Amino acid sequence: MNKSRGCDGEDNGTIMGSVEYNVSYVYHAMYAYFDRDNIALRGLAKYFKESSEEERQHAEKLMEYQNKRGGKVKLNPILMTPSEFDHAEKGDALYSMEIALSLEKLTNEKLLLLHSVADRNNDPQLTDFIESEFLAEQVEAIKKISEYVAQLRRVGKGHGVWHFDQMLLKEGDAAL
Repeated sequence: MNKSRGCDGEDNGTIMGSVEYNVSYVYHAMYAYFDRDNIALRGLAKYFKESSEEERQHAEKLMEYQNKRGGKVKLNPILMTPSEFDHAEKGDALYSMEIALSLEKLTNEKLLLLHSVADRNNDPQLTDFIESEFLAEQVEAIKKISEYVAQLRRVGKGHGVWHFDQMLLKEGDAAL
C-alpha cells in the first residue's frame, strides 16, 4: 500500500471529496436558480453550471487517487442547499458570488490542511498530487471570484448586473 497511515482519513473522499461534492451541489443549485425563466441570467447560469461540473470532477479525481493508493472511498451525505439566492440588499448575483467566494476559500483551507497532514506524515506523493492538481487552480479561482465580487459591488443590483451577465456569456465564448 502506497499511503501513510496518518493520511488515510484525510484523502479518502471523506473530507475533500465531500467538500468538493457539496460545493458542486451548491453551484448546481445556483445554476438552476439563474436559469429560471423569471431570473434569466444566462451568463451566471452558465458560469455556475461549469463551476459545478468542475468541482464534481475534482471530487472524482480525489476518489480515483485514493483508490489508486489502495484506500477506501466513503462518501458523506450532501448538505441541503438553498434554492433561492435573492438578497434584498445585495441582489442575487452579488450574494451568489459572495457564497461562491466563501466556498472556494473553504475548499482552499481544506486542501492546505490535507497538504499539511501529508507533509507531517512524510507523504511526498500526496503533497505533490495536491500541489500539482489543485492548489494553483484554487488560488486562480479565488482571485477570479474576488474580482467578480468587486465588479458586482460596483454595478449594484440594477442594469449593471445584466451587463455583468453578458460579460460572463461572452467570456466563455471567447475561450472557445
